[in-house]
Amino acid sequence: MDAQRTIRSGAFIAGTDTGIGKSVASATLLVALNASGHRAVGMKPIASGCRETAWGLRNEDAELLIAHGAGAPDYARVNPFALPEAIAPHLAACHAGVEIRLDPIIDAFAALSTNSDFVVVEGVGGWMVPFSDTLMQADLVRALRLPVVLVVGLKLGCLNHAQLSARAIADDGCDLIGWIGNCVDPNMDCVEENLATLCERLPVPCLGALPYTSAPDPRALAPHLRATVDAVIAA
Repeated sequence: MDAQRTIRSGAFIAGTDTGIGKSVASATLLVALNASGHRAVGMKPIASGCRETAWGLRNEDAELLIAHGAGAPDYARVNPFALPEAIAPHLAACHAGVEIRLDPIIDAFAALSTNSDFVVVEGVGGWMVPFSDTLMQADLVRALRLPVVLVVGLKLGCLNHAQLSARAIADDGCDLIGWIGNCVDPNMDCVEENLATLCERLPVPCLGALPYTSAPDPRALAPHLRATVDAVIAA
């Protein structure tokens, strides 16, 4: 299938690491997009750490995106590759006897895009996490032709992680349009100073900053991502 022919618009949400809040940022962006009058749905193409249910393997991140997106899309379209083990996706796929391929993801994305204005696609782990021996995250982004928003987990080490991630995204020929700061460490020192340093050193603008909360609510956080909405709409 020709991805360029079927895609309408969207964004790929990458992260500086695993566990830095890509899912919360993605769900918050969905809320903000829908509140601005656009129909937006989420997608988690590859998910490790899925649990068995009566309806098959399910992932909490994918379910979060469904809960905060428009309509009620079929789970298999939101999460085409659901893997049981909470480990790197290429290892989880190997252990499950699954080959991660682009075609099913592109087909699912095309199906989601037919009933929406925007599809927010959440990536896996950090940018350089492999999907298989021959497939990287950048291959998916290029296939979907989506702009990238980088979620920077605000914690010790974020300056290095953010700059390396931005450089890798550019080196892979992908279009990084901005970044979101997400405070994941309530005890982090000098948060504002680190944010200022990131604003100075990253080659794209800050599109919002999410404060730390022990129980993040995408609906309450949505006002923090107004600039992200504008950037995604303009991309």
